[in-house]
Amino acid sequence: MRMRYLTTAHDMGELAIIKSLCEANDVPCLFQDEHVSSLYPGVLELRCQVMVDESEWERADTLLSRLRLQIRDVTPFA
Repeated sequence: MRMRYLTTAHDMGELAIIKSLCEANDVPCLFQDEHVSSLYPGVLELRCQVMVDESEWERADTLLSRLRLQIRDVTPFA
């Protein structure tokens, strides 16, 4: 199984959401530095990288893009 970089989780909460999304959709995934990043929160170099099976990358990217629209779209107040 060849793994491909999908995204970087910025904190443990975001990682939990991404992990749940992958597991719920049967997307094989690997989390690099999953526990190390929780030891030193806020250290940019220790963020968790999410890797997925290369054959599932496109599907995982689509799922993640739908999630980003829901939780990261912020419109400025007028």
